[in-house]
Amino acid sequence: MPTEAGHRLYVKARHLGYRRNKHTTHPNRSLVKIEGVDNTEAANFYLGKRIAFVHKAPKEIRGTNTRVIWGKVVRPHGNSGAVQARFSAPLPTKSFGASLRVLLYPSAI
Repeated sequence: MPTEAGHRLYVKARHLGYRRNKHTTHPNRSLVKIEGVDNTEAANFYLGKRIAFVHKAPKEIRGTNTRVIWGKVVRPHGNSGAVQARFSAPLPTKSFGASLRVLLYPSAI
């Protein structure tokens, strides 16, 4: 049961890297590991959910230094619960291992 201060509409995740093979990387698709997701069936719940990469930038625009790159979960990746996500702009390589937010909407429940 969430506490009074613990109402969160997102699940934490980590950016693992880009989808790749032996010779090529595909930066338009990012691999994401969502906390608490350990198999493909659990990962299927997150298909279509929005992902936000929230970071700080050095230059202030419209009164804030905070920036967001938005994306969407597009398909599962492997059997361990990782997913592939497509972002509006490819995530920077500095974000490898960084924290992402997987929003729990849009919801089909």
